[in-house]
This record gives sequence, structure tokens and C-alpha cells, in this order.
Amino acid sequence: MALAIKDNNQLYISNFESLEKSLNGEAKSWVHQLRQDALNKFDELGFPTTRNEEWKYTNVTPIAQENFKHVLKPDLNAVTSNDVKRFEYPGLDTHLLVFVDGHFAGQLSSVRDLPDGVKAGSLADALRSDAAPLQQHLGKYAPYQDDAFTALSTAFIIDGAYIYLPQNALVEKPIHLLFLSSSHDEPFVSYPRNLIVAGKHSKATVIETYAGLNNNRYFTNNVTEAFVDENAYVEHYKIQEESSEAYHVSTTQVYQKANSNFVSNAVTFGGLIVRNNPRAILDAEGLESTLNGLYLGTGKQLIDNHTTIDHAKPHCNSHELYKGVLDGNARGVFNGKIFVRLDAQKTDAKQTNQALLLSDDASIDTKPQLEIFADDVKCTHGATIGQLDEDAMFYLQTRGIEKEMARNILTYAFASDVINHMNIKELRDYCHHRLLVKLQQDRLEGIDQE
Repeated sequence: MALAIKDNNQLYISNFESLEKSLNGEAKSWVHQLRQDALNKFDELGFPTTRNEEWKYTNVTPIAQENFKHVLKPDLNAVTSNDVKRFEYPGLDTHLLVFVDGHFAGQLSSVRDLPDGVKAGSLADALRSDAAPLQQHLGKYAPYQDDAFTALSTAFIIDGAYIYLPQNALVEKPIHLLFLSSSHDEPFVSYPRNLIVAGKHSKATVIETYAGLNNNRYFTNNVTEAFVDENAYVEHYKIQEESSEAYHVSTTQVYQKANSNFVSNAVTFGGLIVRNNPRAILDAEGLESTLNGLYLGTGKQLIDNHTTIDHAKPHCNSHELYKGVLDGNARGVFNGKIFVRLDAQKTDAKQTNQALLLSDDASIDTKPQLEIFADDVKCTHGATIGQLDEDAMFYLQTRGIEKEMARNILTYAFASDVINHMNIKELRDYCHHRLLVKLQQDRLEGIDQE
């Protein structure tokens, strides 16, 4: 029995041929061969179906059957500085890289006074001017051999962010990658591809923001690869505010070396069908890795989080906290994998997954998945699904707080736990504000539909 949808593959093959024609003589480059191999693998795999165990609860047929237009040359003038300001974080000074429909918009970006040797710019520019270092890392960590969406992203590597930190580099201001989807007359697709290389003893903070300027239909297929070398520290944030009609599939693949530390906090607000794949490989001793996430769904949203932490070597710690709030007819999926390899003794892995259902029609499928092959480890996981505490609601109402306000207070307290793990105050404040606004908007929409 087939596990893939292959009816629309020809569209992507045709788009790939158009891409090749636009590249002006790059057919013999290593990146072209990477693209071609990935396209062949995508054509072999096809889009997954719900008969595939990894996609059991997430039906991507709407993505597979849509005739998305690939934007090779976006109209950068269609996006203004005011559009950009809507998605900056008040009071936070950053190095800003703006991308429109997956392509770098230099006129909207602002990167100043980077430390010596640090690079933060367009991946497309780096592939033209500095391809040799990229060849060591690009496409090396996010495998596409058994993942159709990663294969598709790799086949259409054109642009995205390239961040390089040499040994001992310290970037004090966060590097903000802002990916904006503009307006088009027909559904379109973009493939932002990001590469972060953090050298030994380096330190930086990277923020990825994905947003739609209008409530139109489009598909963002994003892959971020991060190589974190010995004793390096990378703090990573991903804020997703796509259109309510958009599809968003994202893979963040992290590869860590000895005594490094990678901390990720992801917040999902938007999107109609969303799949997040944060993955970390702990491939040396003394590592620490943190994957935290918050997702808020309403209406007919489907938000799927598939996390993987692979303890390949001993004496490593991992922490994971995922929380979801679902209202209306929204559906959530959480699959949290922790692998502890045979030689990964003294592993300490903690995973917590909690979901709050605010309506009778909201639902979630959750699956903690621990595979432990070492015997001297500490591994814990906890998964809870529930509704608002009736006693707490009653207590607040007896104190004169109206029912809807009491509901929002308790929901806010539940969700804020993840936001409070963020180390950047301005980002915390922004997410707290967006959380309150979304809770209010979602409730008003629910009342209108009743």
C-alpha cells in the first residue's frame, strides 16, 4: 500500500526546471547536484499520507493537491518599512535581515557593526561569493532521504539566512531573521533555507519570525540547520505568525559538539496546517540542549509538533517543555522522541507535554516516545491533557471576576510558563501581549460562530 501522494509531483519538477533556467550556469556546482539529488528523492517519496506513521494525525492532502506558484523573483517594492515594523519587537535592538517570499531584501534590512569575522546575510550571496565553507555544512544535518518536505526544501535551495560565527565570536545584539509572505493573486510557495554555523566558544542569539502580510493562501517550507561547535552557545527563538489560510512546514535541525549549549523557544500563533520538526543531535559529551514550545490553535487550525532529541554520547542533558492551548475545532499533535544510544550513559533527559482544551470540539493526539538503550540514565516524561479547573474558575468568579475574564486569566497563566523561559525581556513582553490579544480574538470569533 502506497504511503505517499504523488499526483502533483510534476508541478514541482516543472518548477525545478524553471529554477534551473534562472541560475545561469550553475548546473555543475555542488549545490546544484545537492538540489538534483533531493528532487529525485522527493519524486520517489511523494507527499506523505496518514498511512505513514510519522504523519498519522496530520493530513497534508490540501498542501499536496494545491497548485502553488514558485516565486523566483518577488516584487521587493511591494513590502514597505512599515510592513517590517509590524513584526519587529518594540524596544529590542537587533541585526535585522528581512526576506520577502523567501528572498533577501537588502533595502529593508539593517546589519551594522558585527564583530570581526562574523557573517550575517543572504545565503544566495554566500553561495556566489563564499561557497567553499558552506559546502561543509549546507545539507549535511537535515536529512532529506526519508522526509519529503525536507527533500523539497533542499531541491529548491535558493535563499535564506547564512550566519557564521568564528571561534570566540560574541554577538551581543540578537540577529533577527524576518520572513514575510506578500500578496499574490494565486497560492504560492517559498523555501527559506537557513544555515547557522557557530564556531568554538562563540555565542549568539538568533530570532526567526515568519509572518503573512495578508490573509491569503501560501505555503512556507522552511529548513534551518545549525552546527554548534565545542563550547559554543546558541539561543534560538522562532515566532510563527502566518496567515490563517497559510500552510507552514518547518524543520530546525541542530548538531552539537562537546560542551555546547543550544536553547530553543518556539511560539506558534498562525497557520491553517502547521508542522514543526525541531530536532537535536547531541554527538559529544557534556552537551546541553533545550527545546521549548507553545502553540495556540483555534477555528480549524491543525498544529503538529514532532520533536526529536538524540542522545548519541554520554554525559549530556536535555530539557523539553511543550504546551498547547486549543479552542474551537482546532486540533493539536505532539510526538516527542527521545533516543538514548547504547553508549550514552549518564544521560539526563526531561520531557513535559501539556495541552489545554477550551472547547468540546478541540482535540489533541499526544505520544511521548522514549527509546533507551543505555542502563545508567535519568529519563522522565509527563503528558497531561485537560480543561480549565472548575474550582479555580469558581474561585475567581466569587472574587467578582466575570467568567470570560476568569477563563482568560487561567489560560494565560497556563501558557505563560513557556514564554517566561525566554531570556529576552522585549520578546517575552511581545509574546505575552500577543497571547492576550489572541485569546480575546479567538473567544470573540467563537461567540460569533455560536
